[in-house]
Amino acid sequence: MKIYIETLGCPKNETDSLQLEGLLEDHGHRVVGEPDDAEVFVVNTCGFINDAKKESIDQILAFAAYKTGKEILVVTGCLSQRYGEDLTKAIPEIDILLGVNDYQALPQMLQEYEKGKVNVACHPAPSEYSEWGHRTNSSPGYSAYLKIAEGCNNTCAYCVIPSIRGPYLSRKKENILEEAGDLAAKGCKELILVAQDVTAYGQDLYGEYSLTGLLEALCQIDGIRWIRLMYCYEDRITEELISVMAREEKICHYIDIPLQHVSDRVLRSMNRRSTNASIRNTIECLRRAMPDIVIRSTLITGFPGETKEEFEEMLAFVKEMELERLGVFAYSKEEGTPAALMKEQVHPRTKNARRDRIMEAQRLISLKNNQKKIGATLEILVETREEDGTYIGRSRYDAPDIDFSVLFTAANEELEAGDLVDVKITDAFDYDLTGEFVKHTERK
Repeated sequence: MKIYIETLGCPKNETDSLQLEGLLEDHGHRVVGEPDDAEVFVVNTCGFINDAKKESIDQILAFAAYKTGKEILVVTGCLSQRYGEDLTKAIPEIDILLGVNDYQALPQMLQEYEKGKVNVACHPAPSEYSEWGHRTNSSPGYSAYLKIAEGCNNTCAYCVIPSIRGPYLSRKKENILEEAGDLAAKGCKELILVAQDVTAYGQDLYGEYSLTGLLEALCQIDGIRWIRLMYCYEDRITEELISVMAREEKICHYIDIPLQHVSDRVLRSMNRRSTNASIRNTIECLRRAMPDIVIRSTLITGFPGETKEEFEEMLAFVKEMELERLGVFAYSKEEGTPAALMKEQVHPRTKNARRDRIMEAQRLISLKNNQKKIGATLEILVETREEDGTYIGRSRYDAPDIDFSVLFTAANEELEAGDLVDVKITDAFDYDLTGEFVKHTERK
C-alpha cells in the first residue's frame, strides 16, 4: 500500500516516524511524500500541551475530511496514547488507532483491516527499550536525530510525559552505535541525541549514568562531524560530562538545558531538582570549560502560584546570564498533572504578558550576541539554496528548526545541501546572521 505519514511534535516523534517508515517498507509498503498519492494516511500526534493537542486534532480532522471513502486513516503517537477512546468516539473517520508502544502492530493491522471497524492497539510501556525495526534515512540525510532512551522517571508537576511514555528505558549502547554507524555510512554528518532526559542515560540499564561513555564511542565513528546534546537536566550535568564535551572535537559546544524557572520556591513546586544556585554554578562551569559554549534553555511563565516578584527574579536572571538561545512558554494546564490541581492558577493574560516580556529581553540579548560574531568565520552546514542564488545554513552552535540560520553568498561556487563550508559573518540580526563564502571544509 502507498502510505503518507504526517509527523507532529518533537524530534522524538520524528525518529518514531522514520522507524515506522522502515518497518512499513520491510513489509512491502511504500511511503510517499504527498497525501494525494496515498491509500493510507498516518498522523503521528503530539499530546504534550494544549497547543500541540489542538494542532494534532486539527490535522486528524483535516485528513478525515480529505478521505474520499477508500483511504485508511491511522492515528498514532502521544495524543492517541492519552485520549484513544475519546478520539475514536469523537472522530469516527479514524480507522486504526495506535498508542506509542504499538507502532510495530501497524503492518498486521493494515493486513487485517475491515472497512467500518475501528482497530485499536494501545498498550502500556514495556519493561525494556523496544527495538522494533530499522529506520529509514532521515531527510535531510546529512543530519539525524538519534534516540537513546524512551520514557521518563522525572515527576515534574506540570508534565504528562511519564504517564504517556512510561518509565525511563535506556537503549542498549551497541544498538545506538549500530544505528549511528549506519547513518554515517549513508552520509550523515550531524547526530542530535534526544530522549526525555539525555543525561539520565544508562542508569536503568547499566546501574550508572553512562552518557559520557556513549559520547566517547560515538566520536569514534568515521564520517560524523557534529554531535549535539538536547534535553539535558541541569542537576545531571557533571564535571565528567563537561570535560568530555570540552575535549572531544566532534561534540558541539552547544547544550540544551530546560531550566523552566529559577525561583527556588517555584522550582520546588514544579518538583524540579535544580536550584537557583545550582543553575548558576552549572552555567559558570560550562562557560569556564568552553568559553564559546552556546546554552539553549526553556522557561515557563505563569506556573500556578508564581508571584510578580518570582517572575521579576526570572526576568532579572535572563538579563544577567544572557543565555545564547531561549524559548519561553506560558504555562499550560494539563489534566492529570499535580499542577492542574494547584490553587492560584495565574490568569492567561498575565502568563502571556510575562512570556512576552522575557522574549523581548531575550531578543535584545540575542542581537547583542549576534553582533559580536561580525567579522568571525564560522563553519556552516549548507541546508538550502534560495532562488536568487544565496544559501541558507547553520553553524555547529545551532540546532535545526529551532535555532538561528546563516544566509550567505557564494559567488562562482555551486554548493549542495550537506556541504560544510567556512563563512565570514558580515552582518547580524535578532536571530540570524549573514555572510560570505570563504572556502569548503568538506563536500557532501
